Formats: sequence, structure tokens, C-alpha cells
Amino acid sequence: MATIHSTALVDPAAQLDASVTVGPYTIIGPNVVIGAGSTVGSHCTIEGYTTIGLNNHVHSYTSLGAVPQDKKYAGEPTRLVIGNGNTIREFCTFNAGTVNGGGVTQVGDDNLFMAYVHLAHDCHIGSHTIFANNSQLAGHVVVGDWVILGGFTVVRQFLRLGAHSFTAMCTLLFADLPPYVTCQGQPAAARTVNAEGLRRRGYSPTRIAAVRAMHKALYRENLTFDAAKDRILQIAKDKPEVQADVDMMLDFLADVSPKVGIVRSRRRSLD
Repeated sequence: MATIHSTALVDPAAQLDASVTVGPYTIIGPNVVIGAGSTVGSHCTIEGYTTIGLNNHVHSYTSLGAVPQDKKYAGEPTRLVIGNGNTIREFCTFNAGTVNGGGVTQVGDDNLFMAYVHLAHDCHIGSHTIFANNSQLAGHVVVGDWVILGGFTVVRQFLRLGAHSFTAMCTLLFADLPPYVTCQGQPAAARTVNAEGLRRRGYSPTRIAAVRAMHKALYRENLTFDAAKDRILQIAKDKPEVQADVDMMLDFLADVSPKVGIVRSRRRSLD
């Protein structure tokens, strides 16, 4: 049997691994599944069709799986799915998905969500990310692996943040943020590449140089958007080592909506 505090209310239909611990005054609903090694702190509410994987640590006063904040929601059995090894600190709120958004809010593995983080309905979060305090995502946002959001970052609905990107404190995003790019401001402006983060993840000097070259093509060479993509395509011609990095950038840029665009540099506007 899971270790459940005497004041917690856990529905008998909930599926908790025997190694799970549940703190005081926490409420867990009937359609919740929690995997081995996970802990849930005090005064949490986990409801709806919520699945939490292995070795997750949910801290006090967190709300997981609540109905989406969407007036079109009509009680459909949508879901919140959380992977393995995540840390979810105090007062975080992760909502379930909506039918129109695919029905699932998804969180990957090994993420750190600091206090007061909000994930709205139908967000999809990769793995190894860090969300600093009070990072707020509106609905349908997609966040790639290894992304770092500075404190008080706010992201508009339907945006994408590419892998290894970085937002500074108090950033306001109204456009897609390409992979590797560091941005700051209200609205956000592209600054540089997340070179230090790449070094920590084992990127070679050759790969970091290629990332810098992609950033230069997008933001520093006064090229049109299509011309910048053509320039990026050439970067891997003589350097097979960087092919995967170039492909990831081009795949991201190929899906940019003309109505949304990408985060721009304050030096100039991308066409």
C-alpha cells in the first residue's frame, strides 16, 4: 500500500504504486495514476484523467489535472500526462487538455518547474527543461527539450519554443522562438545563442560555431527569411557533424506560420 497521510483524501479507484507517498490534506481523484517512486506533498489536488510517471516529486499546494480554462470545454474526459523524474514545486497549476487541442497536456522527463508555474491546456513540454518561478504558458504552447524559461516569462497561446532556447527574466513572447536562441524583453527580442548551455551539454566547438552561424544568418546578415533558410542549409555541406543541428533548425523554421513569425532582433525586422 502507498504511504498516505491520515488527513489525505485518496479515491479508492486511484492507482498509486505501493512506493508512492502522499502528504497531509492532499486530494487525489478516481482517475489518477501515479507511478513508482513518486511523492506528493501536502495540500495538493490531483484530479481528472491524470497520469504521473516514475520518480516525480510534487510539492505542496500544487494543482494537477484541473479542467482547462477554456469556455468551449464541455466536460470531455481530456488528460494530463506527466513523464518521469520531474520536480514540480509549490503552487504550480497544470491543466488538462481540450478536445480541440488534441485532448492531452503533455510533460516529458527530467523537468524542473519552480514555484507558481502555469501550464494551460494542450501544452506539450519536452524533457530536461527548466521553468523558473512564475513562468506562465497559455494554451497550445510547444516547448522543446533543454529549454530554459527565466522567471516571469509569459508565452502567448499557440507558440513554439525550439530546443535549447532560453528566455531571460520577465520576457514576453508573441512569436516562435527558434532553437538555440536567447531572447529578452517585452516583447521579446533575439539576443544571441545559448552557447554556455550547449557547452554544458557537450556540444563541440564545431557544433557551437554552426549554431552561431545559423543565428547570424537569421539575425545579423540582413537576409530575408527565405534567404536565411537557404544560407543555413549551406552550413552543413562540409561539416557532417552539424547536420542534425541544421536539420533541427530548418525543420522548426519550416513550420513557422506567417501570421506568427519568429522572435526578431531589435536591430532590424525580418522580412
